[in-house]
Amino acid sequence: MASRRRMLLKVIILGDSGVGKTSLMNQYVNRKFSNQYKATIGADFLTKEVQFEDRLFTMQIWDTAGQERFQSLGVAFYRGADCCVLVYDVNVMKSFESLGNWREEFLIQASPSDPENFPFVVLGNKVDVDGGHGRVVSKKKAKAWCASKGNIPYYETSAKEGTNVEAAFQCIATNALKNEPEEETYCPETIDVSGESHQHRPYGCEC
Repeated sequence: MASRRRMLLKVIILGDSGVGKTSLMNQYVNRKFSNQYKATIGADFLTKEVQFEDRLFTMQIWDTAGQERFQSLGVAFYRGADCCVLVYDVNVMKSFESLGNWREEFLIQASPSDPENFPFVVLGNKVDVDGGHGRVVSKKKAKAWCASKGNIPYYETSAKEGTNVEAAFQCIATNALKNEPEEETYCPETIDVSGESHQHRPYGCEC
């Protein structure tokens, strides 16, 4: 049945404006960093091939705008996501305090079938700023928040220097793969009211 699994993994990156969502994505996909800050309008995505257990997948990483006025665009972008990445800036307390709102917003908009177990990964970005002296959110505080939300994996990253970016996205890909629902890989026979089994595929089943 493994060959029937879809080969596309959809990952959504959420967080306040300016925390480095676009920079993280560019560092991971293109190994590039730009000091020019440009607010994302609506949403944008990049793709990267990832290998997992001898199989190739295309990871489609969606970078959504942090501004409130674009949040109405959410539903279309969030639906079908396999993993959600929550990003904050370790030097800005408000961006950390917003994580809960972003998580709730995602669960409402994406309406995953099993919200309790949907995979999130949290990234504390910009650990390179001021040599780490400007940070206001401790690793301990961030890990405690992640633990309280069901042991969400946590990474501290620097999109500028590439610190932990590769490791974080490997974790993201692994969690996205784990989220593959079994229904997509297995189609049961349909049973009619008389109890007779039919061999045809049920409607809407893409097997």
